[in-house]
Amino acid sequence: MSFVIAAPSSGSGKTTITLGLLRAFKNGGVPVHAAKSGPDYIDPRFHEAACGQPCLNLDAWAMTPARIKTLSTDPLPLVIEGAMGLFDGAPPDGQGATADLARILNLPVILVIDAGKMAGSVAPLARGFIGHDPDVRIAGIILNNVGSTRHEKMLRRALGDTPVFGAIPRTSSLSQPSRHLGLVQAQERPDLDAYLNAAAALITAHCNMPALEALLSPLQNGTVPIKRTPPAQSIALAQDAAFAFSYPHLLQDWKAAGASIHPFSPLADDAAPDADLIYLPGGYPELHAGTLAANTTFLRSLRESRAQIYGECSDFSFGIPVFQKFFFKSHFLKKPAGGITGLNMSF
Repeated sequence: MSFVIAAPSSGSGKTTITLGLLRAFKNGGVPVHAAKSGPDYIDPRFHEAACGQPCLNLDAWAMTPARIKTLSTDPLPLVIEGAMGLFDGAPPDGQGATADLARILNLPVILVIDAGKMAGSVAPLARGFIGHDPDVRIAGIILNNVGSTRHEKMLRRALGDTPVFGAIPRTSSLSQPSRHLGLVQAQERPDLDAYLNAAAALITAHCNMPALEALLSPLQNGTVPIKRTPPAQSIALAQDAAFAFSYPHLLQDWKAAGASIHPFSPLADDAAPDADLIYLPGGYPELHAGTLAANTTFLRSLRESRAQIYGECSDFSFGIPVFQKFFFKSHFLKKPAGGITGLNMSF
């Protein structure tokens, strides 16, 4: 068994608690790997830093159940961080919610409740989620943002025999800096390791770690072969702090299908390697626009390349429009010989 960490809504503390648990398991010699519900590029890098293992993206809206089961089959137990509220998904019927992952993988859910502004009201909230869907099993609660020992006792009394795995005290020391689209990226935080160890210490001190460890065992759902045709046989992959949003499992699929992938750094003014396709994944190029605009070796390699140039995430991130403004319009004067494409990759 593994488990899913979810909450009634966004902002309840799922990410901090997930990171604290992952690092606490790692520090305690309990190997686990992590997954994130949905198309999230940012949180998985924090998960990887916390547990020292690659992090999966499991998207119940974009992936088939067979794909999800195949990706999640692993020798190590899996801790999945949900997105938004437990039952929040795409309209009109909520498809892709974290609850869908729990159903598909038959995993218990640990519900993180921000109890900072409630006492007895925690009970009907918890019971409503526990009883809402018989196919989504909530194993217990982690109370977050607890004000005092007295507050914790009030909450536990109200919850009665509902299992409580922990009560995390209110603290401002573990708040994380954020910007549009999510947290500041993991690789941009020089204090990341200290932050993760502090989160782990908090979790270890205030959660029932043996009870949580008892939920851990590997998922063995079997594998379904995925035949993924790569977009090209030779792919130059932009990979640095400006272009960081590529899915590891998609790159692995391409490699398994025989494609060769050649990483390079536009920020370091690397020339794009000779390839059939230059892949510019999403990220935050707008934060580095001045540097990128001055990187003549990189820009020249794009202008002179005969490869197709693929720009991803152009319809939902701020990065590509700014990238296009600075490079495609200001520097190319004409399109590269291979052409420019702005599409979203498929899972």
